[in-house]
Amino acid sequence: MTRSISIIIPAYNEQSRLPDTLRRVEEYLQQGDWNFHEILVVDDGSTDGTVEAASEFANANPNIRLLRNPGNRGKGFSVRHGMLEARGDWRLFSDADLSTPIEELEKLWCAVAEGDSEIAIGSRALDRSLIGVHQPGYRESMGRFFNKVMRAATGLKISDTQCGFKMFRRDVAEEVFSRQKLERFGFDAEVLYVATRRGYRIVEVPVRWNHVEGSKVGMLTGLHAFGELLEIRLNSMRGKYR
Repeated sequence: MTRSISIIIPAYNEQSRLPDTLRRVEEYLQQGDWNFHEILVVDDGSTDGTVEAASEFANANPNIRLLRNPGNRGKGFSVRHGMLEARGDWRLFSDADLSTPIEELEKLWCAVAEGDSEIAIGSRALDRSLIGVHQPGYRESMGRFFNKVMRAATGLKISDTQCGFKMFRRDVAEEVFSRQKLERFGFDAEVLYVATRRGYRIVEVPVRWNHVEGSKVGMLTGLHAFGELLEIRLNSMRGKYR
């Protein structure tokens, strides 16, 4: 299997973290035996120096590209933008804070190389001993409750849809993300739902993960994601994923 990868990093006001993240990701990819690799930073209407920071790296390194959304549209919009603009045979999206270390990509790669899945997703729920720094207790409890509601609403048998570390084969990414409707944090469950409905196989892979302060997911954002589960059902019933 050709080792060709695109890394999509959605970024909103990530000026302080982005330079270190790009250095770490590029160093990791340079050390690997990749036939092709690229990093796509998708700016979501940042109001700080995110664009300037990303541009500095992109101007100095042809493997790094900056994409810009038309204003602040949400993480889901950013990931879709990157997935559909990427050129790699496999496409991973990763959070800008690298809460899942980029080195965990090798686990996802091995999972698809050794199996028959077209999608590999990082999971915090399969082996919680791999969590180094936990979220506050109320957020972990909300996450478990969200997963129960998600399973009831979508029928997905996935332990953790919200870990921001997911890899898709090129053709699957293009088919699934072109049908994505949600633009904010409910998109994870949506794209996995669409992929499953279209017959693609998903493998969950336990990964290392650390809570990083400065998360963009607040209480109201989390509550909104519950409502988006209903939108997924309604979209499906209306035939919007065909």
